[in-house]
This record gives sequence, C-alpha cells and structure tokens, in this order.
Amino acid sequence: VQLQASGGGLVQAGNSLRLSCVASRGSLSNYVVGWFRQAPGKEREFVAAISRNGVERSYSDSVKGRFTISRDNAKDTVYLEMNSLKPEETAVYYCAATFRSRRWSVTSSMNEYSYWGQGTLVTVSS
Repeated sequence: VQLQASGGGLVQAGNSLRLSCVASRGSLSNYVVGWFRQAPGKEREFVAAISRNGVERSYSDSVKGRFTISRDNAKDTVYLEMNSLKPEETAVYYCAATFRSRRWSVTSSMNEYSYWGQGTLVTVSS
C-alpha cells in the first residue's frame, strides 16, 4: 500500500487543521493507521493511531482532547483533525500503516509501521 498525506499548511496558534492520508495500491481497511510528527531538530514522535474498524484509537498525551483521528474505509482515507494548535506543534506530519489481522488492534510503536507516506508540513504561527 502507498500512502499520501496532505492538508498541511500555515495556521495561527489556536486554530484548526485537518490532515488526510489516502491509500493507493491496496485497501487501507486491512491496516492500522497512525500519525507521527517530526519537528525540526527533534525525533519523530507518535501522535495518534486508529484500528482497522475505527473503534480503537490511541493518542499521545500531548494531543489528547485536541486531536481526533478517524477513518473512512470506503474512501481508503484516514483523517487527523487538529484543534487548538500550538506553535511547538510545527512539524512534518507523517501517516503510516501496518497490517493487522485483528480489527480492534492499535499500536503507537513506530517500529511496527511498515508503510509510510511522504509527510505534510504543518506550521503553527504564534
């Protein structure tokens, strides 16, 4: 499966942005999908993940309550709705996927993700 992330851009602090991750060359419904981000000079970190059936979701503590991950398997698309954005959340956001046979499985471990999109830049101005 190939992943294409989009939706990044420049936004003022406190505002919202929605990222999309679209799959091609395969059905995303067989994969757990996660969002990760990498700020300048920092390591890539986990943001959110969603199970195949969309029921189980996992968030990093830093985004819990502000970000929402969702998916539309009919469109092979996963979304990340980001609210109340902060300047320190300026980063390249990546979507990633890993195959799972269990529909309720979810993982935040970067090493478990096999497929990665190219990333989309989010810049939050103060």
